[in-house]
Order: sequence, then C-alpha cells, then structure tokens
Amino acid sequence: MTAKQVFLTSALCAVTCLLVLPAAKAQNGSSKMRMYNTVKQKLKEGKQVVGGTIYTDDPNIYCAMAEAGFDFLWIEMQHSPLMYDDVAKMIWACKDAPAIPFIRIPNATEGDIQKAVDIGALGIVVPMVHTVEEAQDAVKYAKYPPIGRRSRGGGQYDEIWGGDYRETANENVMIVVMIESPEGVAMVDKIAAVPGIDVVFAASGDIGSFTGWERTDPRYMKLIKRVHDETLKAGKILGGPFSWSDRPDFMFLQGPSETSLIETGAEVELTGAAAGKNEDVATGDR
Repeated sequence: MTAKQVFLTSALCAVTCLLVLPAAKAQNGSSKMRMYNTVKQKLKEGKQVVGGTIYTDDPNIYCAMAEAGFDFLWIEMQHSPLMYDDVAKMIWACKDAPAIPFIRIPNATEGDIQKAVDIGALGIVVPMVHTVEEAQDAVKYAKYPPIGRRSRGGGQYDEIWGGDYRETANENVMIVVMIESPEGVAMVDKIAAVPGIDVVFAASGDIGSFTGWERTDPRYMKLIKRVHDETLKAGKILGGPFSWSDRPDFMFLQGPSETSLIETGAEVELTGAAAGKNEDVATGDR
C-alpha cells in the first residue's frame, strides 16, 4: 500500500468515526437533549406548576409577574385584545425571567401557532378542543419536521432560547389542549391519546357554562372525572384552575390574573396598615 493509499484510508476512517459515533451515542441514550423549558422539566420530576395569567400589554407588569415566583405565565390572547407584537415585546423585555411564556392562542391555526412560537412561547394553550383533528393540528403547526410541519422563518426565538433552538425546540415546546364542552369531554380519550400533546386541561368554568350545571352537581363532577381518568390513562399531564391545586393529580394549574393579584395585594396592604394603626393607638404610639 502506498503512502497516498494509507493517508486516504486513514482519512476515510476518521470521517466514518465522526459520523457513526455521535449517532451511536444518541441511539444508546447517552446524548441528552438540552432542556430549557423548566415547566416541562418540573412536571417530569412530579412537581406541580402554576402560571399567572396576563391580560395586559404592559411590559412592566409582565416582568413583575414573571419575577414573582410563577413557573410560567399564561398570556391570554383568546379573551383579550392582545396582539402578537404586544406579546413579543413583553416576552423580550423579560427574556431572562424564570417564568416560561405560554400563550393561549385564539385558535389552532397555522398562523396563530407559528406566530406564538416564533416570538418565543414555549407553551401553546389551545382552547375549545372538540376533535382529534384540532389536537393534531396544534402539534403539527408547533413542531418542526419530522414531527410536524412548522416552517423555519424569522423570529426572536433563537435570541431568547439559543442558537441550537431548531434542534431542541420540538423537545421544549409544550402543547396544552383545553376541554371546555361536553363534546370535548366525550372525545377526551382520543384527544389525550394524540402524540405530542403534553397537558389536557379541564376548563372548569366553561364546562359549567356549556352544561348549565353547578360545580357541585354530580353530572358536572362526572364530566371532570372523565377528563381526569382519560388523561391519566393516556399518560398525559392533567391541568385545571389553581383552586383545584389540592385535588389529586392536577399538576398544571392556571393561577390568578394581574388584576386579581393587584386587588388581593391592595387588600392585604390596607388591612395590614389598618391593623398597625390600631395597634399604635392601643399602645399609645404616635
């Protein structure tokens, strides 16, 4: 064998090793995908997560909420006039905050989902899910190929989550489907079974609104139990309102809004101030 042949053979072996070893490493499970969605990580560890709800377009309020201790922020775009430009600015203003941005989109359309993930949301909350197709669409439009058909375009996602976003997004972006009607409850077993769905959320208020039943009504409770049972059977995370945090198996919880927190905070402060004033009078302090 000539020196040239020896060189070419060695080079070929080196290239082969570079291609084969990473693949073998990944196949053996020793290569770990980078996880920056702390909500997903906490849920994997069996921890409850709570999200504060945002209706305003004020970045200062968003940042205050994002730094307040919530695991995520539920950015409300179904029942608010918020636009994607507003939300993009809020997410960017506190891109290093610990609370992960989740967006409740108006519909599971390609346009809504594409915009939501492009501006940096790591959670897509899909309202009014009645059919398997709606759940499948949510996964399809939020995930890059080969899982979905999300296109790769401009956005602030990689500036927030890193240069390897394209390679890691499918693992980090979560899909939450909301069951809000008797039709959705009837299909919940099939909806929960859709690959790529992470959380099935029992929408307590709308299930009552659509049925006209009080939350203490046995018929209402039966619907909630079905959502509970079928979600767990499918191996998915069960979601609900924060008021259900003490109920078994509810792990993904929607917390209060900024207006509710301001009202509560004002009440606490004013009550505390009044109590302090009365104590000063009683002790003779002025």
